[in-house]
Amino acid sequence: MKRSYIVLVAVLVLSLVLSACGGGEPANKLEAIKENGKMIVGTSADYPPYESKDEAGEFVGFDMDLIREIGKRLGVEVEIQDMAFDTLIAAVQEGKVDAVIAAMQATPARDEQVDFSTPYHWQMDAFLVAADSPIVMNGPKDAAGYTIGVQTGTVQETWVLENLVPLGTTEDQIFRYERVDQGALDVKNGRIQTLFINADPAADLAAKEGLKLALVTNETVDSGQAIAIMDGETEFKAEIDRILAEMESDGTIKELLAKHNIP
Repeated sequence: MKRSYIVLVAVLVLSLVLSACGGGEPANKLEAIKENGKMIVGTSADYPPYESKDEAGEFVGFDMDLIREIGKRLGVEVEIQDMAFDTLIAAVQEGKVDAVIAAMQATPARDEQVDFSTPYHWQMDAFLVAADSPIVMNGPKDAAGYTIGVQTGTVQETWVLENLVPLGTTEDQIFRYERVDQGALDVKNGRIQTLFINADPAADLAAKEGLKLALVTNETVDSGQAIAIMDGETEFKAEIDRILAEMESDGTIKELLAKHNIP
């Protein structure tokens, strides 16, 4: 009886010590990240100047510099994982990554699945065509009827389905790509007539593959780029928003945009 009492007291004391030392589970995602000393971030590294890999295999680009600076201000290491764009939202939901940064627009549909930071950048869209293409576009709906490429899971894909299909674009005229550079090569080789993506990666691909921009527009853009995190992680969102506001105020975001030649 006496031994059992002593064991019970010892267990209670140990529990109190562990509790005082923070031995319990982290209360939220932010606490877990700080406790681990690492933030795992998903991206789709096929979108220069936002995210890509250099010849050494290192992640480079505006988004990559931005998220590393956020990690620095959080006091944690940043581990970046390359994924297909259309798997990024699920990766956040399933807890495979802590956050996603991939030139992703915070649309209402996506916001139903994950939470987003405040927007850190607004950009334009563009239609890429071959260098010798006779296509003339005065507005985005002029792309109706042409074979058109989009990246799977993007807002550009949604815009095509909602706006060009009613104007006559058929399903067999829509080509979906996991990576935008694959679409650019198909434009160059004449498999499709135009590729519809964000304007900055479009300009980069135009220079790289000898293509041209048929149209640069903001008519198709209704959301800013933001960082996606798991739904309901209010402490994590508040901290990211605070750091983004700080980086906007101290000129860091402006400097990073200039570094990567993003208007």
